[in-house]
Amino acid sequence: MKHITSRDNPTVKRLHGLAHSARDRRSHGQTLLDGPHLVRAALDVRHPLRELVVSDHGLTREEISLLVGRCQDVSILHLSDSLFAHVSPVDTPSGVMAVIDLPDHSSTGRAFDGSLLVLDGIQDAGNLGTILRTAAAAGIPDVLLSAGCAQAWSPRVLRAGMGGHFCLRIHEGVDIAEALKGYRGSVLATGLGRGARELYDYDLRGPVAWLFGSEGGGLSTEVAALAQGMVIIPMAEGVESLNVGAAAAICLFEQMRQRRTPRS
Repeated sequence: MKHITSRDNPTVKRLHGLAHSARDRRSHGQTLLDGPHLVRAALDVRHPLRELVVSDHGLTREEISLLVGRCQDVSILHLSDSLFAHVSPVDTPSGVMAVIDLPDHSSTGRAFDGSLLVLDGIQDAGNLGTILRTAAAAGIPDVLLSAGCAQAWSPRVLRAGMGGHFCLRIHEGVDIAEALKGYRGSVLATGLGRGARELYDYDLRGPVAWLFGSEGGGLSTEVAALAQGMVIIPMAEGVESLNVGAAAAICLFEQMRQRRTPRS
């Protein structure tokens, strides 16, 4: 275990950059997992850790001590509570973080044949993380993010994803139109366009590419044009439309329900 006591230490500067700068994360090709839940989730699926970072207070917590015990082959950095707070991506430090390499899931030249989640311009970290967690729970293997989305592997998105990232292939900065060329499944978006049908009237047992747009503006014109069908989620009168996270959850789990229901 390596003890670090100075803010001027290059490792501390790197950790601070990983916590707070998308540019630094891209430059180093690394990101931070914050908190025992995420670290444990990574270890459970054997996702390699580069470093484990613990604070004085963190080492007094049994669940963190157990994680340290599971990281015998990982470089462990021990920081004072104040130094740990300096590099932490959150206001209330958890006492443990891990450094991991950013995964490389390139979609270039790849043909997708299963169900997909396609996200266009989702910029809120909490919404993005929640949607990724939902996709993992619904058994969607691939998620495509347009260039306008938040960085999927940022600490804030990872915290909201609650470990769902490790069950997905997340493709960032994707040219959506190019990626969906030749896609043989249905391409569906939620909305009130011409010919829109209620969600429960669709047969969703085959592959579906689900398109979801930004919190404010919805899908871009270019991505919306790719939709082969428009889906309406039926709601009680007088209720505001659902946010993108709730809409995605309803659609993905309706597809899961149909796939688990025998054909009549």
